[in-house]
Amino acid sequence: MDIRIGFGVDVHQLASTHELFIGGLKIESDLGAVGHSDADVLLHAICDATLGALNLRDIGYHFSDQDPKYKGIDSKILLKETYKLIKDRGFKIINIDSTVILEKPKLNPHIPAMQAIIAEILEVTEDRVSIKATTHEKVDSFGTRQAVKAYAVCLMSAI
Repeated sequence: MDIRIGFGVDVHQLASTHELFIGGLKIESDLGAVGHSDADVLLHAICDATLGALNLRDIGYHFSDQDPKYKGIDSKILLKETYKLIKDRGFKIINIDSTVILEKPKLNPHIPAMQAIIAEILEVTEDRVSIKATTHEKVDSFGTRQAVKAYAVCLMSAI
């Protein structure tokens, strides 16, 4: 059996001029993530984890922030396109484990909806998508609400 693991990480600056999208959801917040797309830090980390598992480089290689067609794009579309690359190479997702670092707002109430969105895109059951949320206890750029970060690992196998 061919089993692969991938790791992804993403960081976006926070600003009052942007909306906050995490895990495919718009989250009410006074600060949002700055980026070329909708800056969904969690979906970007998952994209990188899945791409990394198959040595397919990173999200920026496939969806350049220099390309105007990706300006403001919904990151769910990027995850769908990334998963298509995975399936086209004969692989499927076994599970995703992720952590989002954000001081506030609290993400815990939104996690079930995020799991449902990601599971549907990746064609797995919701129990295969782990999302954890933590703060940085008011330390550094994440703790002082200057940035948001997500980590993700992905386990996949050949179909």
